Amino acid sequence: MDSQSNSVPTTPPDAKAPSLVRGIGLTTAINLNVLNMIGVGPFITLPLMVVALGHLAILGWIFGAILALCDGMVWAELGTRFPESGGSYLYLNKLYGAERWGRLLSFLYIWQLTFSAPLSTASGAVGLSQYAAYLWPKLNLSWFVHDVHVGSWFQIHVALTLTSLVAMLACGLATFLIYSGIQTISRISRILSVGVLLAIVWVIVSGLSHMHFALPHVHALAREHGMGGFSAGLLIAIYNYGGYYNICFLGGEVKDPRRIIPRAIFWSILLVAALYVFMNISVLNVIPVHEFMQPGALATRTSVIAVLMQRLYGPWAGNAMALLIVWTAFSSVFAVLLGYSRVPYAAALDKNYFSSFATLHQTKRFPTVSLLVLGTISIFFCLFRLPNLISALIITRIVFQFLLQSVGLVAFRRTLGGQPNPFHMPLYPLPALLAIAGFLFVLFHGKNLSKELEFATLLLLTGLLIYGLRAILQKEWPFQRRPPKDEARTAFHQ
Repeated sequence: MDSQSNSVPTTPPDAKAPSLVRGIGLTTAINLNVLNMIGVGPFITLPLMVVALGHLAILGWIFGAILALCDGMVWAELGTRFPESGGSYLYLNKLYGAERWGRLLSFLYIWQLTFSAPLSTASGAVGLSQYAAYLWPKLNLSWFVHDVHVGSWFQIHVALTLTSLVAMLACGLATFLIYSGIQTISRISRILSVGVLLAIVWVIVSGLSHMHFALPHVHALAREHGMGGFSAGLLIAIYNYGGYYNICFLGGEVKDPRRIIPRAIFWSILLVAALYVFMNISVLNVIPVHEFMQPGALATRTSVIAVLMQRLYGPWAGNAMALLIVWTAFSSVFAVLLGYSRVPYAAALDKNYFSSFATLHQTKRFPTVSLLVLGTISIFFCLFRLPNLISALIITRIVFQFLLQSVGLVAFRRTLGGQPNPFHMPLYPLPALLAIAGFLFVLFHGKNLSKELEFATLLLLTGLLIYGLRAILQKEWPFQRRPPKDEARTAFHQ
């Protein structure tokens, strides 16, 4: 699942942090990226990729890796040019000006993250509930399915089922455990991440033993699924590759950021891409594509890895794999919620978000308001279907994060003239332009993304309104008091 769970600043990005030790080497950096990229994501989204692209699903993983590499070049340059902890919040400040557009855009980044973080958390919880339903099929019982209209232009699909209740319970339990100060699950999740890697290798080896794979023809892409299907597959790939930039959020702790950050991004993408491609091949060697499309194949579409293990080794293997994924998914939900709760807190300390989010627990010293707000929104988002959660998450990040960084870097470099760059992006500006083109393609060629685009638009408009009101009340940019001409002239000469 797309994660920045351990990729956030615990102090304001621009604050001095003398306690940070630059001790992260290349191997550790790659491990941190890979473990953040591989969670429950491929276990719950591989069926979505197959439904979107059929026999061409492998191309979704390949082109997704290419897009990740192009965007990774942007992250590599930002991480080496601004080798501090903070990630996107820091980059948007630096690229667009901390006292001007950068302040607005970094606020909007935190504003959208207040909702996109719960989308990420809820997607893991919904994935957990799907594998729980494999173990207990009665969880698939539906109580309430309805389209809710917000005004005259925004419509969302809400479903209350036993599985959605399980997902809501998982988010609620994770929030309660974090509030109680229990950190053990966060440490256990790192160990389980290694177990998930071993499980993926097990799936790959098992599936390849039934090898009868033929590489599909690329020209069949447009004929069979069209650009809409390819865009849907690319969106799913972006979700699963999310995390290759994790090391950039820890830039202040990297030994030699100019050397390590680009290499960590490059190698983590290649390693994870290889795992995803071979996992895709292995699953389709055992479970034919047409089975994913059948109306009655609910287990195949929601808990495909458990079904795969059941067919290869018997019911015990399917149940064991489902239990492993349920536990790993809960650990991911816990870790993601724990990490994300620190982001609005850091922005509030930087006086660029609601001051209440800077509230700490009196004895346990964790951000209470931030945790409770994100946890509550996560519980609510569990009412939505997994494809909608993933689409809304990625569309929001594209609009508020990925595009702004790529466009900002190109504009920023134009203002630098011939100054040397800490990282020489190969074929600059081609990778940045390809990343921009790829993200725009997903935005405007995706199937049935109107609700997700409306959601992102609603976040943008409300964020601009809130920032504008605050700027007026606090006399911040662009409504700050301008000094008299004599004061301005004196300040200029000083």
